[in-house]
Amino acid sequence: MGDEQGRGQLILILGIVGLVCCMPCGIAAWIMGAGDMKKIAAGQIPETERSFTQIGMILGIISVVLVAIAVVGWVLMFVLAMGTAAVGG
Repeated sequence: MGDEQGRGQLILILGIVGLVCCMPCGIAAWIMGAGDMKKIAAGQIPETERSFTQIGMILGIISVVLVAIAVVGWVLMFVLAMGTAAVGG
């Protein structure tokens, strides 16, 4: 087995917090999860950490994607509102 202890539970918690309320935690879960998944594949971290790490990383990705969609939606609404205001006078 590997020499390092995994951070699967921490990554899972960060992924959940990122999804619920704090997008920077989602970014951290995504980055840390990707790094730990590489170490799991290389045998540096025990395979038993895979499920928590993978779920946390996926939740982090989802949180970042949802925030990105929300930002794009807000920008589109702002642009449409400004266009309507310019046309309407």
